[in-house]
Amino acid sequence: MPEIQNNVFEAALRCIQVTDPFTKAAETQKLYRRWYAGELDKQSLDEALRIPVPGRPSKPDLVDPHKVPKRGFNSQQGLTKLAHAIAHIEFNAINLALDAVYRFREMPNDFVSDWLEVAAEEAKHFMLLANYLRANHANYGDYAAHNGLWEMALKTDHDVMVRMALVPRVLEARGLDVTPIMINKLKNVSEDELVDILEVIHRDEIGHVNTGTRWFNYVCMQRGLTPTIVFNELLREYMGGAIRGPFDMASRLQAGFTEEEMQQLVEISGNREASA
Repeated sequence: MPEIQNNVFEAALRCIQVTDPFTKAAETQKLYRRWYAGELDKQSLDEALRIPVPGRPSKPDLVDPHKVPKRGFNSQQGLTKLAHAIAHIEFNAINLALDAVYRFREMPNDFVSDWLEVAAEEAKHFMLLANYLRANHANYGDYAAHNGLWEMALKTDHDVMVRMALVPRVLEARGLDVTPIMINKLKNVSEDELVDILEVIHRDEIGHVNTGTRWFNYVCMQRGLTPTIVFNELLREYMGGAIRGPFDMASRLQAGFTEEEMQQLVEISGNREASA
């Protein structure tokens, strides 16, 4: 019987359960290195459990999305709130990527490799933003945040196809649309440090969404389904038409979206123009 400390699924669960964000980031990157060094096996010891609440610190307070502090580009406090909001997204994204590894055990080894790499990059993003906050006399947890990302994780924990469709290709893909806009606004106020961080995040997130696209298409192929049809059906079933534009066409095409899927998104959003 394999030892529990050498099982990738149990190791992923332990990382998810870590409450301190900096320890979680470090342990996630260590897990990624151990997997690539061949130190971990993939023999399941137990069935995957549902995780209503992943490991997280007591702060930030989690509130309704409409009550999250307003961010801005014209003051340091506004920029700090912006960085904090993005850091919260990246912290949750660590747990989401680890949960994909922990939960969907029927997937090939390459799936584990891909999502551990995503988790490690999300940890890197979190640390970049946490260091920015510290340099500006703030810390992760100083401002309220919301729990929308993990709520979607729970809605999709029953099916890898649904998870790949709705987390990387909807929630994370939204970052592909808004990050270039934020970068341009930050350039206008000469906030070069945050620009550099967001450019790293945007580049990596294109890869993360592309990873979701690739595995979504893989599962559809395995089940004899047409990805564009399934994606449209899942959007309407789970999102209730709550898809917002405009869309950054170039980023999304790089991330594996097809022209047909982009047209579907434009129609669902009611936004007749995707951004160039």
